[in-house]
Parts: sequence; C-alpha cells; structure tokens
Amino acid sequence: MGATPEMLGQAPAMQDVFRAIGRLSQSNVTVLITGESGSGKELVARALHKHSQRASGPFVAINTAAIPKDLLESELFGHERGAFTGAQTMRRGRFEQADGGTLFLDEIGDMPFDLQTRLLRVLSDGSFYRVGGHSAVKANVRVIAATHQDLEQRVREGGFREDLFHRLNVIRLRLPRLTDRREDIPMLTRHFLQQSARQLGVEPKRISDAAVARLGTFGFPGNVRQLENICHWLTVMAPAQMIEEKDLPPEVLGDEPVPAPMAQAVVAPPAASPARADEGLAAPASSQAPATVSGTALGRPAGSADEAWEHGLEVEANALLASGCHDVWDALTRRFESKLILAALASTRGRRIEAAQKLGIGRNTITRKIQELGLE
Repeated sequence: MGATPEMLGQAPAMQDVFRAIGRLSQSNVTVLITGESGSGKELVARALHKHSQRASGPFVAINTAAIPKDLLESELFGHERGAFTGAQTMRRGRFEQADGGTLFLDEIGDMPFDLQTRLLRVLSDGSFYRVGGHSAVKANVRVIAATHQDLEQRVREGGFREDLFHRLNVIRLRLPRLTDRREDIPMLTRHFLQQSARQLGVEPKRISDAAVARLGTFGFPGNVRQLENICHWLTVMAPAQMIEEKDLPPEVLGDEPVPAPMAQAVVAPPAASPARADEGLAAPASSQAPATVSGTALGRPAGSADEAWEHGLEVEANALLASGCHDVWDALTRRFESKLILAALASTRGRRIEAAQKLGIGRNTITRKIQELGLE
C-alpha cells in the first residue's frame, strides 16, 4: 500500500506501517498504536478508518488524558436526563456517536482505573449503560487505541488493567521515531515548507542541501511535530527565499535557545483534526517547542533574551499586519498560549496537573485551553 495523502514516508519502517494498514483494511479487529509523542498516531488511526469497510461511518476521536476524570465517563458513554446536576437532556456519548464507524481512544494509558472496567465490558460484548441509565445500549464500533506510554510497565505498576491491555493489544502498530527514519526528513521538510506557505499565503521557501543535512543530524525529541513547527518557523523567520544552514533555529544549530512563543501549532489540512502533528500533518502536542528566537537567528547582534523575544514578536506582528490579517490579536494570543502550555507539558513529561501548577492556572483551565487550542 502506498502512502495516503495524509501520510508521508519512504523509510522501510513507514512502509511496514503502510502495509499493515492495508492488511487491516478488511478487518474490524481492535488495534493498539504505540509511539512517541508527535510520531503520527492519530493519522494512522484515521488511515485505518479511511481504508476500512467502516469508512462511510463516523471517525470519533477522544483524548482520555485531556478530559477531567469526573467528566470522562459521561463523554464516553453519555448520560440520561437528570443523571446529575446540570444534565437537562439526554446526551449521547462518544461510543454512540461512533456507531457504525471508528472510535479512537488517544492516550489510553491515562484512562482512570475505574473507567477501564467499563471500557473492558464494551470491548467484550459491545454494550454499555449511559450515566444514570438502566437500559443497556449497543454500539457497533471499532476501537483503535493509542499511547506513548509503556502499557506493560503500567500493568506491572498496577495502573492499567491487564485484561484490558490484552483486549486492546490484539494488533499492535509501533510507529518509528523520526530519528529512526531520517531518510524521510528531506521529503517531510519540503512538504512542511510548502504547507506552511499555503497557510500563510506566501511563496514557498526552498532549502539548501546543507541545511537539510544539518536537520538530518538533529535529535528531534518532538518527532514529526517538531519538524513541522521548525518549518513553520523558517517560513516566517528565514530572511531569504533560500534557507541556508545558518538560518536554522538555535536548537538545531546547538545554540542556547531563547524561549519565545513564535511558532504556531500549525493548523492541519482538513484531513486531520487541527493541532496534532503527525506523519505529514500537525498534532499533539507535548513535543519540545522549536519556536525559539535569538538575535543571531534574526540577523541582528545578539542582545538580551528580553530584547530578542520582543524583537521576534514585533517581526511576527508586522508580518501578520502587512499580510492583511484581521485577527492578529487572536492569532498571536493563541500562539503565545499554545507555546506556554506546550513548554509546561514538555517540562512535566505531559503531566497536566503539574503543568497547570507551574503556569499558575487551575486544572480545569489548562484542560479547557488544551481543547480550545487544539492541543489534544
């Protein structure tokens, strides 16, 4: 099976993934997708749905780590009218919404233990009860789950049910890190530069062989998502149409990065949900943010961190104003908030409550912002 429009990759590891998607196209078997953050898990789930017999049905995704525990049960299974304070009407949950199609459970390793029992029953017999309900509801749903965690270790630690793990782990697809498919970096880089140019309404920039080679030596802790953000940064910040090695951001060149909210969590094309960076598109969102600005990177003498940060913000604001953008305030505010949250999540290895504490905001606030900004 060749790469679909939503996925890019010529490396043997990615070709294995494409072949697996092809083999699974005629099956309704449960699939567990594993891989580091930013490696493309949701795109693989979408491809599995698109090439299955359920393609005409809905594809419903939910990030179990982004929804507070006390709301997750209702989100998954729905609730009856009067089930709890504020439940004015009956509401269908994600399982019912996905009837006849595919339900993608992202970050399944973060699902609360008590809800794991309910999920196990649905996977066993396809039935469940809405919150506050007394009649079983049947749902014809294919479940695809994904995680960046080691679920076997979570089972050993008592944080994940062993029987649920085996129920989910019927077929496992392991996605490679970007550093395990370095031969795809040139193709992905040029793809993302084209994509960023379309989104910004500017002429696509070209990149020199030397700059591509330097990218090929970078560690990419944020995988494909980080490469996409770097390409967006270059589209905005590189001074000429030809990107040279010296134009690459500080973290690639080995310079001391200066934190700045400059790179947008790039909005993906319609084929994927908006802010997840995967194999050729944007996503999730706990990668190390590549949007750093230094005086040197901006083509001016390096001054203080504050000066570089402010100058970079000014450059970006001027570029948006000159382009005729009419929502500059909202655009920059969203980028600023996105980068703050991504940086906090990266520093806490994805632990949202701890990230909220570091930012000085509440748990509900960071959860709401993650949803509003498309960082799930």
